[in-house]
Amino acid sequence: MSVDVTHNELREVTGPSAIGGGSRRFFDLLWLISVTEFKRVYFGTVLGYLWSLIRPLVLFGVLLFVFTRIFKVGGAEVEHYAVMLLTGIVLYTFFTEATSNAVTSVVSHEGVVRKTQFPRLVIPLATVVTAAFNLLLNLIVVLVFILAFGVSPAWSWFLFPVALAFLFIGAAGVSMALSALYVRFRDTAIIWAVVAQVLMYLTPILYPITIFKDDTTLRHVLMINPLAVIFEQVRVWVLHEPGAPTAVEAAGGWLGLLPAAIIFVGVIVYGAWYFNREAPRIAEAL
Repeated sequence: MSVDVTHNELREVTGPSAIGGGSRRFFDLLWLISVTEFKRVYFGTVLGYLWSLIRPLVLFGVLLFVFTRIFKVGGAEVEHYAVMLLTGIVLYTFFTEATSNAVTSVVSHEGVVRKTQFPRLVIPLATVVTAAFNLLLNLIVVLVFILAFGVSPAWSWFLFPVALAFLFIGAAGVSMALSALYVRFRDTAIIWAVVAQVLMYLTPILYPITIFKDDTTLRHVLMINPLAVIFEQVRVWVLHEPGAPTAVEAAGGWLGLLPAAIIFVGVIVYGAWYFNREAPRIAEAL
């Protein structure tokens, strides 16, 4: 009597992917984690969600005093400088909050990542969505300041969501890359803290790009930064100052925007590619 033994070819078993499980499950988990994290941050605090408004306002007050009374960057020389400063602080706070929290997001969910199979990408993206909740609250204050300082509504305000969409996508791309890199390289958090600080001064937040009108080379170099492109265009669309150049004008033409566009797309593509590559191996690396 002979026994027929069938030998099956060994197949590689892949781990949990970045977006596996269907789009509905992905977005349901993304929303659930984002809302839960947003509530957790302010749970048990006396002022609750007001803290998301107080933090940028305190920074705004300090910087407004410094750059109008000490360094004389703002003031009479720049129309609506206070509103420009507040808008820039609120938008950059969103970017830094989203990306900085994303750095350690995957590692902080180590217990869930090790034991549960779910789309890993929801973890870093949830930090961006949570930061977006805070941004929406802060934009209410910005709107009040804009109207209080005499800025009249204009049709260009309808283009503001376009700038927010680019800022959100950029923050998501950076967050994907940083969260995956931190799993293997713990220096990522320290490096990004320094880079985020440097980016703040390389972005026209504390100063308008027009102060470099006599130095076109420096202005064009600053516009290589994709954030500078977004923030400068926000200044034109929201504040619609007559002397404020558009992002295209500040960069010296459409060709001058090409480096910023390449960096922007490159960061997003790299972040998505690297996170998708590392997603099946995250549990092993933790």
